[in-house]
Amino acid sequence: MEKRSSFSGKIGFIMAAAGSAVGLGNIWRFPYLAAQYGGGIFLLVYIVLAVTFGFALMTAEIAIGRKTGLSAVEAYGKLHKKWKFLGYLAAIVPIIILPYYSVIGGWVAKYMWAFMSGDAADTAGNIVTSAGAEVSYFESFIAGVGEPIGWFALFLGFTAVVVLFGVEKGIEKVSKIMMPVLIVLSVLIAGYALCMDGAMEGLKYYIVPNFSHFSVKTVLAAMGQLFYSMSLAMGIMITYGSYMKKKDSIESSVRHIEIFDTGIAFLAGLMIIPAIFAVGDPETQLTKGPGLMFIVLPKVFEAMPAGEIVGAAFFVMVLFAALTSSISLMETIVSLFMDKFKMGRKTACVVVIGICILLGLPSSLGNGPLASVKIMGLAFLDFFDFISNSVLMPIVALFTCIFVGYVIKTKTVVDEVEIHNCKFKSKGLFTIVIKYFAPICIVLILATSIVDIIYTLTTGSSWL
Repeated sequence: MEKRSSFSGKIGFIMAAAGSAVGLGNIWRFPYLAAQYGGGIFLLVYIVLAVTFGFALMTAEIAIGRKTGLSAVEAYGKLHKKWKFLGYLAAIVPIIILPYYSVIGGWVAKYMWAFMSGDAADTAGNIVTSAGAEVSYFESFIAGVGEPIGWFALFLGFTAVVVLFGVEKGIEKVSKIMMPVLIVLSVLIAGYALCMDGAMEGLKYYIVPNFSHFSVKTVLAAMGQLFYSMSLAMGIMITYGSYMKKKDSIESSVRHIEIFDTGIAFLAGLMIIPAIFAVGDPETQLTKGPGLMFIVLPKVFEAMPAGEIVGAAFFVMVLFAALTSSISLMETIVSLFMDKFKMGRKTACVVVIGICILLGLPSSLGNGPLASVKIMGLAFLDFFDFISNSVLMPIVALFTCIFVGYVIKTKTVVDEVEIHNCKFKSKGLFTIVIKYFAPICIVLILATSIVDIIYTLTTGSSWL
């Protein structure tokens, strides 16, 4: 077995972990949820949950990883033999997510290429199919075979190359380059969007909480977003924690990761929501949900001065965000295989690529040749997304809270955080959230997700 790798230091760890947290969840998912659930009130609820719920769970996972020096499968078992099952449960999540995430990453790469090669106008238009139906450029693209698979394979291949180089030379090095570029592009594009006529109305909607828009659905949507956005309950932070040096402060690192994660999500909304108000028809466009990035935004860029350049920069930024997260997902699975089966990094990478291609193809073809195949009424990609984000991740998070709060006790995590005389300033907050607040919230998320899928199957529309 290879010697356990490690990050070079605190900055390397923060950049890599923040890169994992900052992904499609921030730039693709966060803006459309904010748009759908009241703008400013959703933003306020999310921030409150991030600095409490998100902080506690991320601290626990990183501490477990660093204390054991192992990936999720082995880490839980090392701390308590009867809880090894939780490691396997956590390991399933990235194995499900990475394949379909790479499919979406391929879509982003395709759009980036379209904008950079001068085909931006095509992405904003409609295409007439051979059957005579008129569909959007995006719908036409994902209904194909060769192109979606090709872009999926390209995205997955680049992810694998970075992971193959290892922790310090691969993941850390790429994250140190991509994260600053991502931040600069986010600020520039947001600044440009805010200078457009009519953007201030969008800014007001986005940052000023309107409590008349507050509902239980707003809270549940914000809590669900935390898992997707902050790479929680999927073994990633345990794996990255296992590479963290003992002398580095866990509490300080988690706070920095939170700032990166929430900051990029905030900037993503700042780029998109005011721009939609500026080009008109916000009531219709803000309800487009997941299609906001691939269907609505190209139309927004087309209406902008220099929109082709802004659009190209935007999709470069989104691609960087998608890659930093896919790298962390693949590294988590590779680390799992290395720990469990005593594989070398190269062998583990090859095995993981094979698994991802096998599981990713149905998602890639789920809007084309396999469109008629449904699981619980959902297309392959939507089904994998639902099972991982709305079922497995809340279950893993709930068990993690029980494990830390009542089995190994919060003192185990506190002691790891306070090693080398690092004072745990938020110890009280951590204990209350892990033992009481987080479990209640997670049970609500899980119950709501199950009720929603049952409601959808019986009525044909979402309860949420």
